[in-house]
Amino acid sequence: MSTQRPTRRGVLKAAAGITATTALGAGGVLASASAAHAVGDGFGLRIVDRDERDPRMRYFRFATGAIGWNPGVNVLLPDGYHSGGRRYPVLYLFHGGGTGQDFITFDRMGIRAWTAGKPLIVVMPDGGAAGWYSNPVASNVGPRNWETFHIAQLLPWVDANFRTYAEYDGRAVSGFSMGGFGALKYAAKYYGHFASVSSHSGPASLRRDAGLVTHWANLSSATVELGGGTVYGAPLWDEARVSADNPVQRIGSYRNKRVFLVAGTSPDPVNWFDTVNETQVLAGQRGFRGALGAAGIPHEWHEVPGGHFVRPDLFRRDLDGIVARLRKA
Repeated sequence: MSTQRPTRRGVLKAAAGITATTALGAGGVLASASAAHAVGDGFGLRIVDRDERDPRMRYFRFATGAIGWNPGVNVLLPDGYHSGGRRYPVLYLFHGGGTGQDFITFDRMGIRAWTAGKPLIVVMPDGGAAGWYSNPVASNVGPRNWETFHIAQLLPWVDANFRTYAEYDGRAVSGFSMGGFGALKYAAKYYGHFASVSSHSGPASLRRDAGLVTHWANLSSATVELGGGTVYGAPLWDEARVSADNPVQRIGSYRNKRVFLVAGTSPDPVNWFDTVNETQVLAGQRGFRGALGAAGIPHEWHEVPGGHFVRPDLFRRDLDGIVARLRKA
């Protein structure tokens, strides 16, 4: 497991990333969180629904030009957030694909208990049933620009409205399945934003096996997300976009980050979906790990029995590693 701090070059890149995300909020005023700050609109997000009654779990739903419907987000605050003025590191936690997956997924699984007592804010946004944490090449159902929503809008909105560390050492990104891919992708494309990245059964290679994961991203997004449009283009891919999103082609972008990977070794032999999914995940992560090792980039990895599902024990281990890597509250 990597616990290295960024090099000077990495710090400069991080600073550049922070500048990009700490943009002007609504009304042209530079937004910043304070000890007593009412959560409001900004960065292209307008709150259309909210529930802030729970002392830890806050719910918001936004109108945004990036998405053709109103996506939601859960913000899980640490114990004691309201009784002091400390700032906290932030974990962005991404759900997997499927019509039953959304911003509430990890709350259903037990994220409140997993994070009890941990000095960490956890942000869990919608990512679409098959959004692939991307701005698609084509959509027939209106905008589905999930990458814009998460990186250009939600991330600075969180830093403006909660007591966070708006810096490289203040943020981690993690996810399961499609969300694990999104975490790996964002950590590489937006180097200065995240000091820790975790992929729980998330694919790390878009091009292996004749691009099976890319084909699956296109097929699933066309079927349930984009009304026949695709993430990467069909029948011909946008090759530059595939390369930019492909973790195994961005190995150098994982330097000076904590990298945590999980894959199952024995998917259900009678469940075609489980078998294909986790077989690809395992093979892709092995190739990714090999490239990280060849480049001298530290990483922690776990190959464990079973197929394509969330493993709470490894999520808890990951959370401990995230807290240890990020700046302390």
